[in-house]
Amino acid sequence: MTWNGEELDIEAYLARIGYEGEVKPDFDTLRALHRAHVASIPFENLEMMLGRPVPLDLAALQDKLVRQRRGGYCYEQNLLFAAALERIGFTVTGLGARVRVGASSRRAVTHMLLKVEADGRQWHCDVGFGAEGLLEPIPMGDESGVPQNMRQGEWRFGIVQEANGARVLRTERADGWSDLYEYTLEERLPVDYVVMNHYTSTHPRSPFIRRPVLQRAAPDVRRTLVGEHLTVTRPDGTTDERDVSADELSEVVVREFDIELSADDSAELIRAHYAGA
Repeated sequence: MTWNGEELDIEAYLARIGYEGEVKPDFDTLRALHRAHVASIPFENLEMMLGRPVPLDLAALQDKLVRQRRGGYCYEQNLLFAAALERIGFTVTGLGARVRVGASSRRAVTHMLLKVEADGRQWHCDVGFGAEGLLEPIPMGDESGVPQNMRQGEWRFGIVQEANGARVLRTERADGWSDLYEYTLEERLPVDYVVMNHYTSTHPRSPFIRRPVLQRAAPDVRRTLVGEHLTVTRPDGTTDERDVSADELSEVVVREFDIELSADDSAELIRAHYAGA
């Protein structure tokens, strides 16, 4: 099995995301699992901030994201989700994307997403993009180039196909549509994500080794903590923004992102990355 789904403790995973009921390889199950995973497991890069490696083997992912109830970034989240889907009986293909958010030039392929087959259609799934990411699957679309748009909670997402064949996932903000990332249907294997993960978690130019990044998507609000700056964004474009002091960091991480670090990890995170601590 490509994603080692037979090694997954499926009952523990379903309990972690708060999923109850029957699971079978159909779209209703896929949609419910996707929404539950996004709602329950936040995006975070804190292992890198604590000077630790980011292992991608399924045993490590289950220990961190399921048993310790921590979050993770794209490879961790989508590899765990792929294993769960494979265990249930879905056909899952790994894909790679070039992130466009904040880009002034074309970036390398460093993001992971999934193509999943259900009810005779191909679905774009991604539980690991963070605050602006999908809440549920979106149709992959076809070669016609007709945009695939859909509302998820209070947010709108779309996929457009460009002349070069790349598909682009975008989200609608208060000032119009904004590109999130581009991808093709070239299959990526677990070993490819090991290489991407090494770059993303260690390279001096990676945005994920410079400062803590925590994000959470919800149907009516998006939350991000980058460094000490906390932002809560609503669909109409209004935001609440403030700086989080070192003294309140642990409480904010629990309240806003449902991540509870050990006392030692909290102290080390504050010492290393928060001025004035």
